[in-house]
Amino acid sequence: MNLDRVKDIVKSYKNKKYKFIYKGSRNQIEEFEGTITDCFSSIFIIETTNGFKKSFSYNDFIIKNIRIIY
Repeated sequence: MNLDRVKDIVKSYKNKKYKFIYKGSRNQIEEFEGTITDCFSSIFIIETTNGFKKSFSYNDFIIKNIRIIY
């Protein structure tokens, strides 16, 4: 999967509420609900339902550190 394809996929999820699973360091798993609000050249921003903003790189999506659950 190339980077341009991943950017298109992430942009297609923009402004819709989803559940996300993030696999962090030391096998910590975080689940949260939120909306992809912005897509930039190397990162995208998720605003959680709690009002926090989290940024992720498209590489996180490629290596499956962040997953979008319907």
